[in-house]
Formats: sequence, structure tokens, C-alpha cells
Amino acid sequence: MTEKMVYRIKVTLRDTRPPIWRRFDVQPEVTLRRLHHILQIVMGWHDGHLHQFRIGDTYYGEPDPEFGFPVINERKVRLHEVLRRPKARMVYEYDFGDGWDHDVALEAIVAPQPGVRYPLVLAGKRQCPPEDVGGVHGYYRFLDVLADPKHPDHADMREWCGGEFDPDAFSVQDINLALHGR
Repeated sequence: MTEKMVYRIKVTLRDTRPPIWRRFDVQPEVTLRRLHHILQIVMGWHDGHLHQFRIGDTYYGEPDPEFGFPVINERKVRLHEVLRRPKARMVYEYDFGDGWDHDVALEAIVAPQPGVRYPLVLAGKRQCPPEDVGGVHGYYRFLDVLADPKHPDHADMREWCGGEFDPDAFSVQDINLALHGR
């Protein structure tokens, strides 16, 4: 691995069908803490819940003695230290209550493009579920209720989500703008 290369990452929200996923390029020197912030924007979360990374039985995040197991400080670990070669994987867990698990895979190590700011989202599919919807099962119930105007919870769900929710909505340009504050 050289500092001049970038990592091509694919992140997929587990148990979603069709899958909700993103592909993006990022510098391998980012800390896992920075990667957490990148994943929040790339996926469309709002960073209102706890998170951690996991590789096998090793956890990375914000150490807290109340967890009851060791957690390596994510501020001190760089991405290239945990994902070293293509096909390496880890799990990103977000919102321990709803249990959003993401598969994070290093697809390739590629040369950077001249003049490009990283991270850079390249592709993806589908909008991220709303926060606090109740995990994967709650999300599919939410979609069923929204699709059925006669459902007794339809009006409440529409109001709760702000009126409209298109599960197929996704924009590479919007996410890249959010990543770089433009």
C-alpha cells in the first residue's frame, strides 16, 4: 500500500432486498472515526446513535467500560491497518437499538484521479431507511404502510417521515456535495 493510492469501498446495509449500497473511494489513511462520519453521510444516516466497527471478535469504537468488553479506540486506528488487501471486510454497526449492520468491503486499491477530492461516491442504490424506523423489519413494515393509503397507520407514517419517502431515490451528486460541504 502506498500513500498515493485510494481504497475503493463497497458498503451494503445487511438484510435489505433489493440491497441498499454505496461504492466510494477514500484515502486509506483515514481513521475509523473519520470513516464513521463518512459512512453516515454516504449512507444517509444522521449520527444520532451509537456505532462500532467489528472484525471477528475485535471491536473498534469509543471505548466505554460499561460495554463490558474491550473496544479499541477508533480515533487511533487507520483504515489501512484493518483492511489491508482487496476482499478484506468488516462490519459497521449503527444504532444498537434498531441494529443497522453494514458490510464494509475493500473492493480494490486504485490510483487516485487527478484533481479529485476524496472521499468520492461513485455509485449506489436506494435511499437509506429513516432513523428510528425499527430496524430492517420496521423498515419493511413502514414501506408497506406507506404503499397502502387504506392502512390505518398510513397518515401517521406519512406525517412521521415528512410526507414522502421514495425508497429508490439516490443521487451520487447530492452525497458528494454533502461530503464536501458545497
